Amino acid sequence: MQLKQIARDALLRPLQAVSGIVERRHTLPILANVLLEQKDGKLHVTATDLEMQITAVSDLDGKDGQATTVGARKLQDLLRALPEDAQINVDAAGSKMTVRAGRSRFNLQTLAASDYPRISVGQEQLQTLSLPQRDFRSLLKLAEFAMAQQDIRYYLNGMLIVVDQGTLQAVATDGHRLSWASIAIEGSYTRQEVILPRKTVLELSKLLDDSDTPLTIDILANQARFRFGNVELVSKVVDGKFPDYNRVIPTGHGKRIELDRATLLSALQRAAILSNEKFRGVRLVLGDDQLRIICTNSEQEEAEEELPVGYSGDALDIGFNITYLLDVLANVTTDKVFFAFGDANSSALVTLPEREDYKYVVMPMRI
Repeated sequence: MQLKQIARDALLRPLQAVSGIVERRHTLPILANVLLEQKDGKLHVTATDLEMQITAVSDLDGKDGQATTVGARKLQDLLRALPEDAQINVDAAGSKMTVRAGRSRFNLQTLAASDYPRISVGQEQLQTLSLPQRDFRSLLKLAEFAMAQQDIRYYLNGMLIVVDQGTLQAVATDGHRLSWASIAIEGSYTRQEVILPRKTVLELSKLLDDSDTPLTIDILANQARFRFGNVELVSKVVDGKFPDYNRVIPTGHGKRIELDRATLLSALQRAAILSNEKFRGVRLVLGDDQLRIICTNSEQEEAEEELPVGYSGDALDIGFNITYLLDVLANVTTDKVFFAFGDANSSALVTLPEREDYKYVVMPMRI
């Protein structure tokens, strides 16, 4: 494989797009590598962790049919360390790749491209939808923080994506809180649910642009494929039954308050400094026209914040994990938020003014 006098960024950009999924610890040495192959007059750069595969294409002309694999991190770090305007030459033959830039020369070990494991993309396409990258990225951001991490209920370690008529919904829960977001999409689709693995969701969040350029989502038999810009990401989907999220979302909570999001967020951030490091508990004490926020820790230290609210109902003293409240306030973007409570043993519902497209449910905790 030969690439002559190419700009550093022409190789670095596609490499950065794919190398985020390369595992540092792996059972197969070749999984630490990226696959570089010339086809259709372009350079295709591919990485996989056997669950997900990302390919980025660069307009680098070379002889079609040439391919090799090389250590993803080492090549990326080398290119990053070169001057931005560097012109490089790449020459791969046998089990070595030589990268030259000016007076610098680097020899890297390669492994045969024929041994590289690829995910074969399913031919059975169930549905395809297209929407701006910005819309899907913001949908993921509103739900991803509620995904579980390493839960024994493996289907919670991911995000449920629901296509239904003209909406696309995202749902995530770790069993203690649940985040549900919805956006309108053009076209009408039959209802379908897929659970995307956690790593896939986080990688998409990172790669998608905050722009109106299109994203195409193909839902396949056991996979989902995302195509945007010069990138194609194929992921296995989680085989499991996601909990019925509609049953979890409370209705009819009578104690409702409206709060300024930024004011509440900064008050909770201050109180959290003196919360118990292990339990992270916070008490919300709701009374006439005021909300008190109280955190204590095992050293008998205490933080108390008081916020004015328009409320005149029954008093309420309820505990939550403060991290769960900080997460939602940091990820929604409205100026105001609504909190709705039942009693001290009922979950709270967080919604946004004049919007039906977002709901966040958080379970109470005993303090």
